[in-house]
Amino acid sequence: MPYLLPNEYVQYGLSPDTADDWIATASALIDAHCRRPSLALTQYTERIRFMQGSQNIRLSYRPLAALDGATSPLVEIRARYSRSRRGEIEDPFRAQVAWAFSLPGSWSTLDPTSIDINLSAGELTFPENLLGMSYNEAEITYTAGLPVIPPAIKIACAQIVKNAQATPALNVRSSRMDTVQMDYFSASLVDPEVQQLLRPYIAERLG
Repeated sequence: MPYLLPNEYVQYGLSPDTADDWIATASALIDAHCRRPSLALTQYTERIRFMQGSQNIRLSYRPLAALDGATSPLVEIRARYSRSRRGEIEDPFRAQVAWAFSLPGSWSTLDPTSIDINLSAGELTFPENLLGMSYNEAEITYTAGLPVIPPAIKIACAQIVKNAQATPALNVRSSRMDTVQMDYFSASLVDPEVQQLLRPYIAERLG
């Protein structure tokens, strides 16, 4: 989605006749830099393995935010006690009990209200299962993103356009920007100032 509307071009230092293709391509570069499909409110599904001895997991995309009408950003949560990797078994006896009851590999759907959420950190804390054992893998469907695009993102979008227009190889008049060409120059277009503006929105677990 474009992060600047035509009636905002002048407000953020762009010419009113700036081609919409510039804005669309700059917005796509922002999404690519942040390693996410969009900074707008989007639904994600992640399967995450718990670290040994931990009941906490951190989601990749933030800020967590609920869709209109929803009370929580958590849409669906499933967890399971899967067979431990080598060196992860802390209590072999309890692990054998779990395996005897066919728990390994069986997904349980959890009530999202039973999960403690740290919205700012994107961190979830899970309860123990019925046998008093901690889950070690979870699949979380949740919503994250920005219900309203903040000025920092709009400034970053406008700055990328300005950087592109100041790059001789890109400063050409055309009805449609060449995305491949923009990607080639992305390192110089997303300059340190833009990177600083986008830092809070980069997906953390991906790369």
